Amino acid sequence: MADPKGFMNTPRREWPRRPVEERVRDWDEVYVPGGLLPIISKQADRCMDCGVPFCHEACPLGNLIPEWNDLVSREDWRAAADRLHATNNFPEFTGRLCPAPCEAGCVLAINQPAVTIKNVECAIADRAWEEGFAPPRPPDRLSERTVAVVGSGPTGLAAAQQLTRAGHTVTVYERDDRLGGLMRYGIPEFKMEKRHLERRLEQMLAEGTKFRTSSVVGQDIGAAELRSRCDAVVIATGATAWRELEVPGRELAGIHQAMEYLPLANRVCEGDIAVSPLCAADRHVVIVGGGDTGADCLGTAVREGAASVTQLDIYAQPGAERDEDIEPWPTYPKIYRLSAAHEEAGVLRTAPAADADARLFAASTLRFTGDADGHVRELHLVEVDAERRPLPGTG
Repeated sequence: MADPKGFMNTPRREWPRRPVEERVRDWDEVYVPGGLLPIISKQADRCMDCGVPFCHEACPLGNLIPEWNDLVSREDWRAAADRLHATNNFPEFTGRLCPAPCEAGCVLAINQPAVTIKNVECAIADRAWEEGFAPPRPPDRLSERTVAVVGSGPTGLAAAQQLTRAGHTVTVYERDDRLGGLMRYGIPEFKMEKRHLERRLEQMLAEGTKFRTSSVVGQDIGAAELRSRCDAVVIATGATAWRELEVPGRELAGIHQAMEYLPLANRVCEGDIAVSPLCAADRHVVIVGGGDTGADCLGTAVREGAASVTQLDIYAQPGAERDEDIEPWPTYPKIYRLSAAHEEAGVLRTAPAADADARLFAASTLRFTGDADGHVRELHLVEVDAERRPLPGTG
């Protein structure tokens, strides 16, 4: 801990976002380029000598958060990068995309704004690339064992990199034409530019990992054949499998799954197509679902020029502070959060009939109705209680 009083003397400051009117006209990341470095050392200084770092328990990866916070506060970026990469293969991904349960578990968060752990992580990762602290690390010798990894999302890539560095000969099989899984075609460009993904893939190729795109295991190559070829097989698939909304009228034209809509927008950014077949331009869009994927669809529809966008959340609007009786520290609380996409929708007033950030809370879909041509025209809602049960007279 470089400054014992850092958490008392320095207020929390987050990575500033670009102005809404500017960023919705492009697909670049929403944050101000270079906006972290002027503030991040002082933000890392806020990490207190808490004794028992609950952020370790809250982080799914067990990141050594106080250690690299201390190193960043001292501006020892090489050592910070080493400690960060000790538990995380791709911190530039998680530093942009993770919902940061570590911050909910920060001891400082008991009665003050938490340390900006996610921002510190991202700053270390980006600085590591800028300074050359993340070179390819090929193994010293090969084990003569072969491993197949099915799926090239973050799980498959992390497993492949670890196994390659251990000396095994690893081949990653991906059904799509490009590598990355959900990060490639599910995550919008404005949340994570694909250059970060490409950079890691180049590193993995230099380390010796092999990749096979447009290869469907079970179709292009049989599972039994793959197993017979290799000493081990890692299955890392499934993130793009969607859940169906089973209500009357679901079969009407104009109703699409998020994982049909988002990949096409990403293919526009990749240059594969000029305009998405599901482009939201000049259309009135309703997004069923209040989670991160729904917010991704919201930001995408805004950038495509939708006439209006409304997002439905089945849960009641949460409060700004955690309910200590229901979700005591250090659990991850359900509180009101304003993503970049919701901020954009609020500023642009994309849903005049909804709340300020385009969300309708405590709203459940009853049915869809359409016109004579079978195209959806109306969505019928009902208000629900805390148990998601319909309230009489609200349908």
